[in-house]
Amino acid sequence: MGVYIHERNDWPRFRWDPQALVDRLAAVRHRQGRLIGRMEGLGFRLREEAVLGTLTQDVLKTSEIEGEILDGDQVRSSIARRLGIEIGAPTPADREVEGVVEMMLDATRKYQEPLTEERLFGWHASLFPIGRSGLRKIRVGAWRDDRSGPMQVVSGPVGRQRVHFEAPAADRVAAEMSRFLHWFNAPDSSDLVLRAALAHLWFVTIHPFDDGNGRIARAIADLALARSEQSPNRFYSMSAQVRLERDDYFNVLERTQKGTLDVTPWMRWFLDCLDRAFVGAETTLGGVLRRARFWEAHAGESFNDRQRKVLNRLLDTFEGKLTSSKWAKLVKCSQDTAGRDINDLVARGVLARDAAGGRSTSYSLIEPFAE
Repeated sequence: MGVYIHERNDWPRFRWDPQALVDRLAAVRHRQGRLIGRMEGLGFRLREEAVLGTLTQDVLKTSEIEGEILDGDQVRSSIARRLGIEIGAPTPADREVEGVVEMMLDATRKYQEPLTEERLFGWHASLFPIGRSGLRKIRVGAWRDDRSGPMQVVSGPVGRQRVHFEAPAADRVAAEMSRFLHWFNAPDSSDLVLRAALAHLWFVTIHPFDDGNGRIARAIADLALARSEQSPNRFYSMSAQVRLERDDYFNVLERTQKGTLDVTPWMRWFLDCLDRAFVGAETTLGGVLRRARFWEAHAGESFNDRQRKVLNRLLDTFEGKLTSSKWAKLVKCSQDTAGRDINDLVARGVLARDAAGGRSTSYSLIEPFAE
């Protein structure tokens, strides 16, 4: 019968092969430095837009990994309001969205503050403001008690879930978390990116709460990464990359839990995933610059809130062709109002009618700039 790493006699004396990671760590640190330098060199408004876009993705994707889909407009509005960023007409956010946003901003904006039991309890309470996970009542702001059985870490849809590992028994959690927090807050000569990787693994192994452990583990990693950069500004999303690699994430996590305290493979995967997150951030940066150049070209012009919302979507995440029907659905207005909004933009040279290609007229954005 196999054992999990937290059942081994040498737990939690993690170790890894520095030589196996040195080249990866150097490459990651180099790309990290270039990205941060490039973004910090932007003007304030562009940097603000980049941070807003990154944090929005981070909140959306950390929840999506757990199978929870949040409203993107609500997330963006909640973050913008908390950071004092003007985005036009805000979208009211529900308590679930506000809770995830509150946790992520506390982790990244206050990265220099110690990670404490009280702080973790506050994050957990933010994630579950009504004390329930779905229909299930859970312990909020407290360590789990395993009243409903041992804590198993699973993935997959209900009915076809896969058990990756079983966490330590509830009567061990308080002591395990005390040891983890002492390590996390203690001064250490190891590289902070490696500490982020180990912190994620260590916390998710303990799995101290009834629910929300994955999101909190990623927030802890983000806090450690912010410390590695000495900056509260986020220009890349590790959660967005983990979402893209969700199956690999759970597979390497399971292998690590069933292995030894030599966690070199986990550290290697984390560094590679982080490196790919930096590559993805380059795409985000391109979108930010594109959107900024567009609005600079139209500075001083007047647009109503509906027009601004659709134009930003066209500059960001709009899929397919823009039609009056899609416009009306997106901004919740009548077809007549959509038509007037569109015709106004066509007359001003902001939109162009596409060549006839079907029953519905479609429109494209006229971008007054070239890469």
